[in-house]
Amino acid sequence: MTQTTDGSRVPAAGQRQDGPGPSPAPDEREERSTPAADEPGRLRARRAAALRSADHVLARPGGLGTLRERLALLDGVQDLYDLDETADIYGSGVVEALETKVAGLLGKEAAAFFPTGTMAQQVALRCWAGRTGNPTVALHALAHPEVHERKALSEVSALRPVQVTSEPRQPTADEVRDFEEPFGALMLELPLRDAGFVLPTFAELTEVVRAARERDAVVHFDGARLWETEVHFGRPLDEIAELADSVYVSFYKSLDGFGGAAVAGPRTFVEEAKTWRHRYGGLVFQQFPTVLSALAGLERQLPRLPEYVRHARVVAAALREGFAAAGLPWARVFPEEPHTHEFQVWLPGDPDALAEAAASQGEETGRLLFAGAWHRGGPGLAFTEVSVRAEGLAWTADDVRAAVSDFVERLPAAGSRAPRRR
Repeated sequence: MTQTTDGSRVPAAGQRQDGPGPSPAPDEREERSTPAADEPGRLRARRAAALRSADHVLARPGGLGTLRERLALLDGVQDLYDLDETADIYGSGVVEALETKVAGLLGKEAAAFFPTGTMAQQVALRCWAGRTGNPTVALHALAHPEVHERKALSEVSALRPVQVTSEPRQPTADEVRDFEEPFGALMLELPLRDAGFVLPTFAELTEVVRAARERDAVVHFDGARLWETEVHFGRPLDEIAELADSVYVSFYKSLDGFGGAAVAGPRTFVEEAKTWRHRYGGLVFQQFPTVLSALAGLERQLPRLPEYVRHARVVAAALREGFAAAGLPWARVFPEEPHTHEFQVWLPGDPDALAEAAASQGEETGRLLFAGAWHRGGPGLAFTEVSVRAEGLAWTADDVRAAVSDFVERLPAAGSRAPRRR
């Protein structure tokens, strides 16, 4: 919490008014491409239409494309895999090729492809529970399984989640070391999306892992967005993943694939995970379109992520400068220097009013600064998530500052004004 000048308290960036527990229908907030429960349908439709039609956006998530646009992702995949080979059947062929590639990128003995990340992590943690003899999983209160998966760990997989901390930051080594009860596995979400896509330093991460090992616990990385952490950690992916006993990665969050996930770790562990994959219904007959899109993402998007992260820091700095110049109170970019190419923006005002200003800016100028939904974060405060991808590289700091000025003028506090036209 942050104390104001009049003595009242408001949530800190990354912390909701009602604490770290789930906000209304949080599973619907999992991706910016899905509707937010607290966003009126009218505004949601306008925001989506503005995102599709705007000439300039900071990011245009691939999942929002038309079927034709999505299928175009497979153009050129013949350079990535021999399309004259027999199609995959129950995890053979191209699926095995993707698994081998992922294992190599993460420096692990083996990897298993899964249709969803929810299934992948349940299986991984279930396998570790069987091996450690302890079904307790220590994690953050804002971790994805706690907020977005309808208690799947406990309801489906007989696991027992316990929350190491609810602070809007990564757990510390002392919190792990001093936790009041035993746990078989420590799950770390890297980056922690619902706290603002935040990461520890590499030294802090190393200490947290060491603290878990001192307690005879295994360490599992929820690395759905691990691909985008190299710049912050200053380490290659395999060196980051080496800290964990197992790692989960997603193929659509950062890489724009059609879907899918993988779990990587020791070979015997992965073989067991594949057995549970079958039991969970994840051994799909053929998955080559999704797998080929994952290979395309690894080839085309993965090398560009460091560039996106670095430019996100330019955008974030310009946003801060723009809000300061506009005299907008309580405006905050969090983290001030983004740890990945995604971060939060917190502003005073009602979420609907902010969404209205964002949509009108996109509609009338063709320049959409805030493409994501706005969510209530505390008394008089709202936040949104900002992502910077290929489209955002064209934005200079001056472009961002000018867009901020235009956006602020559209807020109710700026007074009435004639609508602008493109």
